[in-house]
Amino acid sequence: MKTSAATQQLLVTGDPAPVEWVNRDSDAKIALLCEHAGRAIPQKLGDLGVSEEVQASHRGWDIGAEAVARQLADRLRAPLILQRYSRLVIDCNRPIEAPDSIPPNSFGEQIPANLNLTAADRAARQREIMAPLNGAIEHMLDRAPRVLAVSIHSFAAQVDGETRPWHAGFLTRVDPTTGQAAIDHISALRPDLHMALNQPYQIDSESDWFIPHFAEPRGLAHSLVEIRNDLIRDVKGVEDWAQLLAEAFTRILETKT
Repeated sequence: MKTSAATQQLLVTGDPAPVEWVNRDSDAKIALLCEHAGRAIPQKLGDLGVSEEVQASHRGWDIGAEAVARQLADRLRAPLILQRYSRLVIDCNRPIEAPDSIPPNSFGEQIPANLNLTAADRAARQREIMAPLNGAIEHMLDRAPRVLAVSIHSFAAQVDGETRPWHAGFLTRVDPTTGQAAIDHISALRPDLHMALNQPYQIDSESDWFIPHFAEPRGLAHSLVEIRNDLIRDVKGVEDWAQLLAEAFTRILETKT
């Protein structure tokens, strides 16, 4: 029997699973997520029509975020979910109806494989990549009484010739207390760092997924952490930021238990 276009399979043998768990059985009060950890592309999509340089850049993934998230999970003995596919395939921190959920272009770079997609093409990416991630997040948040939910991201130091001065940002919409507490704890240890709430991005329902869809409805303390990616491109930078975040979130959890 032939597979209908509506249910055509995207991922094949040799493609990585979309979700990787770290400390899956942990009952820690904090839950960790990294939606842009990977830069894999399904074999059926080739190279998406873009160069290796584009794939390896911030357009394709959050540079350094996976490494920080792994070390943070290790220090806190916390559950962590890593999403393996490039955000050029599907951005798993976007509502599926968002125009850039499957981006036709990224920072001025056209993505040929994402142009003129059929409904079946879009459904396959949503069904086989985003849906398993959503299921894993629900399992992680419901498995134990979590108190704090944190997503780890990174951002480019320059965009369109404009320099972003922040070393890190802590994003929220309804819970500024958590982000500000993290900034205060880290600033006490590293007064040289420039951090801010809701920089270089802001959370909203049209362009964000994890916080509006998962953290807010559950009433969890939360923050989406953005670290400037030039600071976490080497082992020392990753270790430094993982330790700073671990100390900050440990202190925050102590106030909530």
